[in-house]
Amino acid sequence: MPIAQIHILEGRSKEQKRTLIKEVTEAIHRSTGTDIERIRVLLYEIPNENWATGGVSKEESKMNHS
Repeated sequence: MPIAQIHILEGRSKEQKRTLIKEVTEAIHRSTGTDIERIRVLLYEIPNENWATGGVSKEESKMNHS
């Protein structure tokens, strides 16, 4: 049973997340032949305040560019 774990920044719409889950599932199915029903996709949404690059959180970066 393949399990795909995906970490993304918060803020995407439900439709975008549904599309991501569907397309990742289909890619795993095509590449491994695993039945769709056995594929698990886990999305982890990270708050902007908890995602940083170069010591600056995404939240801080947005505030500085406003």
